Amino acid sequence: MSANGGTRAIVAALAANIGIAVTKFIAFLLTGSSSMLAESIHSVADSGNQGLLLLGGRRAKREATPEHPFGYGRERYIYAFIVSIVLFSLGGLFALYEAYHKAQHPEPISSWQWVPVTVLVIAIGLETFSFRTAIKESNHIRGNQSWVRFIRRAKAPELPVVLLEDFGALIGLVLALFGVGMTLITGNGMWDAAGTAAIGVLLVTIAIVLAIETKSLLLGEGAEEHDLAAIEKAIAEGPEVERIIHMKTLYLGPEELMVAAKIAVSPCDSAESLARGIDAVEARIRTAVPIARVIYLEPDIYSAAADRAGTGAASHTAVPEPETGEQPAQPGS
Repeated sequence: MSANGGTRAIVAALAANIGIAVTKFIAFLLTGSSSMLAESIHSVADSGNQGLLLLGGRRAKREATPEHPFGYGRERYIYAFIVSIVLFSLGGLFALYEAYHKAQHPEPISSWQWVPVTVLVIAIGLETFSFRTAIKESNHIRGNQSWVRFIRRAKAPELPVVLLEDFGALIGLVLALFGVGMTLITGNGMWDAAGTAAIGVLLVTIAIVLAIETKSLLLGEGAEEHDLAAIEKAIAEGPEVERIIHMKTLYLGPEELMVAAKIAVSPCDSAESLARGIDAVEARIRTAVPIARVIYLEPDIYSAAADRAGTGAASHTAVPEPETGEQPAQPGS
């Protein structure tokens, strides 16, 4: 659901931004408004970002190789991180530079005065459609989470990225409309520069938020609390496992979770019965949490003394084997 929904949201945003970028550039060429130029570059950056997200999603589907035995699922995180860098540099920093340049030489909008307002109103309508699509697709997987928590905890990066981009684009359009409108009303080009600066600050802020969140995904995040509880229950509810000694989880990609656990088992008569028990535990885990596709279970005999020592494993006393033909030395001999 999240992959398909993310793709639909990306395609909707890409189509909207390409059309918006063209109209904004035309408006800039006719009016010379710095707000329109900043918004044009913003839309170009957003269009490129959506292209990067689509490319990342496509490359992440490649099969695992000996060099990358866990596959390429986390490549989606890499491209999302690149998006934050593009948004910061090409969108935010360019807008701030253009605002500084315009403030040094403020000029009123003296020709085609109706064009920027018309373009911005149309762009707000298109961005609203894109934003609505992103919200609709996100609601399928957001559940009862707040929007802030959804953006911070989502493992699939595409929807949070598109949501933040579209939200930033709508706010940026309102700021541009304010700057252009005040310039037209007062004839003072400083309003245009102020609107451009506000757009730059907005984009830099959103880029930093995206970078922080995608960096966390790149470093590797474990399972959510509800999935962790479901996995623990699946392991412990059968007769094969006495207790979980320790367990770690890691997202290999948005839809692939690795589970590694050391489990305490009862002494078995044969390796075959032990293997059947582990297979049953793995099946329960996959039923409880379907994205848990890579599972490593290490059986052990639980020792309370070893647990207090920090290992949780059985304590084994090594007894040296006698050499061939010799008997172990007897005490006192």
